Amino acid sequence: MSQFFEIHPRNPQQRLIQQAVQIVDEGGVIVYPTDSCYAIGCHLGDKAAVERVRRIRGVDGEHNFTLVCRDLSEIATYARIDKSDYRLLKSLTPGPYTFILKATHEVPRRLQHPKRKTIGIRVPDHPIAQALLDALGQPLMSSTLVLPGDELPMTDAIDIRDRLEHQVDLVIDGGNCGLEPTTVVRLDEDRVEIERHGRGAVDFLEAAAEE
Repeated sequence: MSQFFEIHPRNPQQRLIQQAVQIVDEGGVIVYPTDSCYAIGCHLGDKAAVERVRRIRGVDGEHNFTLVCRDLSEIATYARIDKSDYRLLKSLTPGPYTFILKATHEVPRRLQHPKRKTIGIRVPDHPIAQALLDALGQPLMSSTLVLPGDELPMTDAIDIRDRLEHQVDLVIDGGNCGLEPTTVVRLDEDRVEIERHGRGAVDFLEAAAEE
């Protein structure tokens, strides 16, 4: 049965954050709030935990996971960024955007797109997510919490606990964080391609894509 932590969405209790990080370090799968919607995540290097997330989400080996990072400098460890990409990333992070970028050798091959060798990267603008990442000291391997058969992400922590209490190790209740997922932006060889319209504004991104 999963644990359930009520963490303040603006001033996270460090004692609970540390306990959550310990669960991740020990191979646990957690559900946590972000600035778009709830996400399900685990340790980057834990293959068994990643497979658990795949089963819970009902996705196959080609599903694009996202590395949720602390800041822009951490992104550069896991993704190849040129100067134009850097300027765009700097202007949009932290925020409700996921960027599809070429992965570096720091990213396990099993987490990369099998053909494109890319990885999703994002920096959330949410105190709980940021506190988890700071305490963990590395990215969380994550995916939006959309369960098989559902069209929309889950947004109520009590409902999440009721449905997943025997499948995840921890549910963090940080309040309602909405139903709208991130905007997904692919950055590839000086091209900007919007793959999914979500919570992040896209008007100026569309202009960049047309240049």
